[in-house]
Amino acid sequence: MLLLAAAAIVVLVPVIAGIALLGGDDDADSGTGDGMGAAAASGDVRDFADIQASDVVITFDDADPSSGLLEVTTSIDVVCAVAYGPTGDYGFLATDTDMAGGGHIDHHPTMLGLEPDTTYFYRLQGVGPDGAIYVSEQMTFRTPAAGGAAAPARANLAIGAAIVDVSSEFSASFAAANAVDGSLASEWSSRGDGDDAYVTIDLGAETDVTGVGFRTREMSDGTSITTSFTVTVDGAETFGPFEAGPGLAVADVAFTGRTIRFDVETSTGGNTGAVEIEVYGAG
Repeated sequence: MLLLAAAAIVVLVPVIAGIALLGGDDDADSGTGDGMGAAAASGDVRDFADIQASDVVITFDDADPSSGLLEVTTSIDVVCAVAYGPTGDYGFLATDTDMAGGGHIDHHPTMLGLEPDTTYFYRLQGVGPDGAIYVSEQMTFRTPAAGGAAAPARANLAIGAAIVDVSSEFSASFAAANAVDGSLASEWSSRGDGDDAYVTIDLGAETDVTGVGFRTREMSDGTSITTSFTVTVDGAETFGPFEAGPGLAVADVAFTGRTIRFDVETSTGGNTGAVEIEVYGAG
């Protein structure tokens, strides 16, 4: 994805300057650290608090508690990333999935691969349009205990399904197959289809379906959010519209079919699409 290259800037520029942003020099016991730590010694690095315009909020997905959505806004456009891990050495990096190819003020990276009931250390990092590097103090969050989130007790049959048809794809990096790969780190984006976006998948066999899910993609400017969707089975019966929005929207249905078309019924316009579409069966 395009922001992965931007994320590389966040990490590599400090390395070139001789700054170890991913080190564990802060006070791990308190979770607040000593502010800038060793990074403060360089005039090239500024405090992330100088541009932070909101509190950091971390939420956990009921359908997939192994992922956490971090939300924060900044007063200026920056390319932003979060380094996180079970120790002060971090080890993982997450960036926004927006494909704008540049900085913005509304940041929402998804941290994946989280373990239940575990304390994680994290640090925010950003690069401004003037090349300034912003680094937060080291902070912590704790994931919910196992079983604390209400994940659907149904298998997602859409993972790995064949793509039969799609309204459009923004690029190869935003292909329709991303919507059925089981990963929240990739997504399908149409090329400006708005309410006309759709994708059709083939489950490979006649299947008894008990529910469907739609996890909309979204842009930081408020566009590309699907607010309702429909599903059409084998080119015949249509179910919905079902309400959607940020996060995973799940609707109970009851039908037997092989090909399922997901249509964006209403949206905020733009490059609509889906992080994941899901189909649930009894097993």
